[in-house]
Amino acid sequence: MQQSQGFLKGVEGLKLHYQSWQPDHHTQAVVILLHGLGSHSGRFNNIVQYLVPAGYRVYALDLRGHGRSAGLRGHLNHWAEFRGDLSHFLSLIDEQCPNCPRFVLGHSLGGMIALDYGLRFPTALQGIITIAPALGLNGISSTKLLLANAFSQIAPRFRLKVGIDLEAISRDQAVLNSCAQDPLVHSIASARFGSELFKTIAWVESQAANLQVPLLILHGGDDSIAHPEGSRIFFEQLTLLDKERYEYLGSRHAPHNDINYEQLMVDLEKWLNCHLDRTELCSSGKTLETLLSTYSP
Repeated sequence: MQQSQGFLKGVEGLKLHYQSWQPDHHTQAVVILLHGLGSHSGRFNNIVQYLVPAGYRVYALDLRGHGRSAGLRGHLNHWAEFRGDLSHFLSLIDEQCPNCPRFVLGHSLGGMIALDYGLRFPTALQGIITIAPALGLNGISSTKLLLANAFSQIAPRFRLKVGIDLEAISRDQAVLNSCAQDPLVHSIASARFGSELFKTIAWVESQAANLQVPLLILHGGDDSIAHPEGSRIFFEQLTLLDKERYEYLGSRHAPHNDINYEQLMVDLEKWLNCHLDRTELCSSGKTLETLLSTYSP
């Protein structure tokens, strides 16, 4: 495995940091990782270690205001900045890995970026994977939501801690310790960020019937930040036939970093391989509609 990192220019020339991991042999597809609020590109180690040896070239972006990317921590002016940054990132990936099938995998906030992008540019991606997408009710207090909407207009850069409990991320104590000690992790969001996020959630939910990109949803059954009921309802509203949803019993907000993450990796690789092979099962659009599985560690 070969690891590299670099920078690209996002919307309005903002400097964005990214990492990539290349298989030692043939690359069969590209998987683009988008992290959640307060996280960064370096917190996908389990996914990287699993997919790259299987022949997937993995790219991970530090969103603006996160990780080693420029921008005020936890702030954006308009959601279109996330969308435009992803377009710039995809262009860079096309230069480095031309003609490779592209899948976007987004966790939490990253899942919303992926869904919004797929709805607006349905031919740009071969598939979307969302882990704990921020759909429906979230574990953020109504008081802070009201403050975000009010301050978004009068003081858009006003920031506050979102109050997410670290224990809600994972049951793996090593993961929690790593998060607590990681200087690139933060729990800050601006008023404008909050209002833009919740407007986007509402729009994506209203457009569920229009999604045309193959979709895999992976969700922890004990997620108290992005409630699994939100992705369950969204899944039921999809008219898309090529859809799957897995729910992992006991897993919290980051099931890819929880104690039973191995089963998620098996499900993820199986789905990716299926959509690369384009077997009769994948291309017929008849049988990928209602999968829901629960796993205990």
